[in-house]
Amino acid sequence: MSAAEFLDVTPKTIVFLIGFDRLVEGFLMSVTLEQDIEFMTEALALAACGAGQTSPNPMVGCVLVRDGKIIGKGWHEAPGKAHAEVAAITDAGEAARGATAYVTLEPCNHTGRTGPCTEALIEAGVAEVVYALSDPNPIAAFGGERLTAAGIKVRSDVCTNEAQDLNRGWMHSVTHKRPYVIGKTAMSLDGRISTSSGESKWITSEASRKRAHQLRKFSDAIIVGAETVIADDPALTARNGEETKFPLRVIMDSTGRTPPGAKAYERTGKSALIITTKNAPHRMIEAYREIGAEPILLPPGADGRPEPVDVLETLHERGIVNILVEGGGAILGAFFDADLIDELHLFIAPKLIGGGKPAFGGHGIDQLQDSERFVFADAEQLGADRFLRAMRRRETS
Repeated sequence: MSAAEFLDVTPKTIVFLIGFDRLVEGFLMSVTLEQDIEFMTEALALAACGAGQTSPNPMVGCVLVRDGKIIGKGWHEAPGKAHAEVAAITDAGEAARGATAYVTLEPCNHTGRTGPCTEALIEAGVAEVVYALSDPNPIAAFGGERLTAAGIKVRSDVCTNEAQDLNRGWMHSVTHKRPYVIGKTAMSLDGRISTSSGESKWITSEASRKRAHQLRKFSDAIIVGAETVIADDPALTARNGEETKFPLRVIMDSTGRTPPGAKAYERTGKSALIITTKNAPHRMIEAYREIGAEPILLPPGADGRPEPVDVLETLHERGIVNILVEGGGAILGAFFDADLIDELHLFIAPKLIGGGKPAFGGHGIDQLQDSERFVFADAEQLGADRFLRAMRRRETS
């Protein structure tokens, strides 16, 4: 007897039923993927709450879900504090047992300042873990394998691109053993950051300045040169409405010219470093120490300034992951010449200044083929200005 005769259906009916099953399976997979994206997007938003605070650790967010509803939330706030998974488990309490955890990074599988997140998830009785990005750090990796061995269902690669973008600085730091450098400048259409008299406030619009403060929020440190401190006296804070954050302020001043009373040396937050050389007067070095800034003496390069690569090595040793180089032109030019800029943020006002100071100083390129070092995204309108973001072409590094 054939299968069709046994089931009392025709072969066409069997084909239909198989097709229907596949249609249902495809629909369920579509619903699952939609839910995965929804919950992982929430976890990514939580991870971003740790912006500028978690280095040398990554930004990580986690949500616990049961019956299609979020029952626990958490994110990593700072080194030494609870990891995102532990915070979410604490938030959920006993409801965590049998739940699904959505985590932006593969749960860590080692003991550092805190215990392994894998063991916390196992102990809490979580039934399934979905993560966006595999951990590139060999010390903490293989969390997925540990969870699978404990009988927990594990899925990965949900919102991977978004997770990579959020933690691009941390991933670069782990891979290349140096901080991720974003170069930022606000300039006129002809590439000037000030007039011949030194006037620079304000070349770009309020909308551009607001975006720049959002960029500072994600930075562990902001680097400027002595000329910028002397001419503009910037506070180098990240202001977002009533909230103000104070990243580490790094002033490159090879001869100790900047006044100790400058706003950049204000003690709040992570305070300030002054990168200088033996050419700085001893009395200035002591003056910086007295106000709470930390002088770091590095060897002078051919131009008398510390080499950018030495600056990055020093900051990497201090656990700095994301650096924003704001200028002026001499500092941006030095990092550009050293090929140490990983990403560019250019705010361009529809103004012509002529003369003045260029956004990028230094030697510059010798051959036009080297001008294609970056890949530029489509321009964005910010008020009257145009904003351009560019990423370093890694294949030519």
